[in-house]
Amino acid sequence: MTRGHRFHDVLRRSRLALLILTSTLPSHAADEIRVWSTSSDLRDRMTEKPGITWVESAASTTPARGASLVVVDANRAYQTLLGLGASLESTTCSNLFRIPEAERERVMDLLVNPRTGIGMNLMRVCMGTSDFTGDPWYSYDDLPAGGTDPGLEHFSIEKDRSHVLPMLQLARKRNADLLFFASPWSPPGWMKSNGTLIGGTLLPQWYSAYAQYFVRFIQAYEAEGIPIHAVTVQNEPGVDRAKEKNKKWHYPSCGWTGEQERDFIRDHLGPALRKAGLKTRIWCYDHNYNLEPKGDDPGLAYPRAILRDPAAAAFVDGVAFHGYEGKPEGMSTFHREFPEHPVHFTEGSVFAIWGARDLIDRLRNDAVSYNAWVMILDEKGRPNNGPFPATRAILRLHSDTLQMEELFEYYCYGQFMKFLPRGAVRVESTPGSGEFHNVAFRTPDGALVLVTANTADAAQRFTVREGPRAFSAELGPKSVATFRWPSPGVRSK
Repeated sequence: MTRGHRFHDVLRRSRLALLILTSTLPSHAADEIRVWSTSSDLRDRMTEKPGITWVESAASTTPARGASLVVVDANRAYQTLLGLGASLESTTCSNLFRIPEAERERVMDLLVNPRTGIGMNLMRVCMGTSDFTGDPWYSYDDLPAGGTDPGLEHFSIEKDRSHVLPMLQLARKRNADLLFFASPWSPPGWMKSNGTLIGGTLLPQWYSAYAQYFVRFIQAYEAEGIPIHAVTVQNEPGVDRAKEKNKKWHYPSCGWTGEQERDFIRDHLGPALRKAGLKTRIWCYDHNYNLEPKGDDPGLAYPRAILRDPAAAAFVDGVAFHGYEGKPEGMSTFHREFPEHPVHFTEGSVFAIWGARDLIDRLRNDAVSYNAWVMILDEKGRPNNGPFPATRAILRLHSDTLQMEELFEYYCYGQFMKFLPRGAVRVESTPGSGEFHNVAFRTPDGALVLVTANTADAAQRFTVREGPRAFSAELGPKSVATFRWPSPGVRSK
């Protein structure tokens, strides 16, 4: 099955989710624009506003003084969305597991249900432990020092059963259209140059065994009702925390070069998945979008080394990026070089109103997916055994009452995720500037969706023009708004 056929198979399976979404948007006048907004002060929380009507507008018509102009061209198309979501790592899952079952289902609905929540449809999960967890670090095949397990006889996902697997199963129950992709923070320590989960490198003698480790993980998760859509070889492969003298910075990691990942994919992982009959895709790299090397961030030379090898590239479905170094334009730079391989944004939460601008920038730079990192923290930023302090996520658990609070970030994400289903295609719209930004998509049912963000302290007036018609609107200070309208003459896919 080709890469294109695989994607369209996923798209066909997403039709039900699209029907659910559109069923929650009652019919309005054929030419009316519907509007929802969220403000930083939370006076608006994905609040629907009065509809707007079109007026005829010549192309030469200029907006009112002080207003921005957004021109939408639905016939100039770019990338097609695979999904938008976050992560169901140990920290989030353990916080969900702390609350009563009925509340747990309600909260999961807030996150993944396209009808009653914001409809996240793509989730990142961890193969073993990540740095965000309250548990000791672990892999699926840990042994006493000096031991080896070439046949993976001790492989077990048992430690995921305490809270991770139950929450993944609940998420899929609340949204059958949900896709999962998985990333390891480290191979088992016995496979590595330093014998531990902390830093070091994967020894070439264990490449074949590690490929089988992926196969066993995917098969074990599928047996639990969690199909894995894609895997990345290594979370942030430039990071080797064993090099840090301060043990505060020690957490599961493994250093790779682009050439090492190329060889592993080409000669081991790709063939192993194929031989096992697994349809799981491989997304390579999974690190920052800086153009050139900087510290632990290897830059674009890393994924270039993989995709410039035709035999390795044949096994690679996409390229994964994080946003902690560099600019989103790095994704577009890479995509222009390798247009047959979609780019995915796999880790990087966005916060406050400036986060809406950042998310728009990532979507405008060819990302076919977006995933925030860590959905739920308690009021102390816990649990978190890792070195990176965190105080905000999407939801906040109050430990004393076990009540979940929806933060601004929840509603901000909803302004995108609830209205941009799988299969939506980004279309041309005037680039943002200064403190006003936008991105536009055509949904599979032919509607157009425009998401706008105003990071200024004052309201922003603007005019939107599509073909011979236009409408004018005002977006409040530090607010994000979503506009949705049917587009005549644009056929759905």
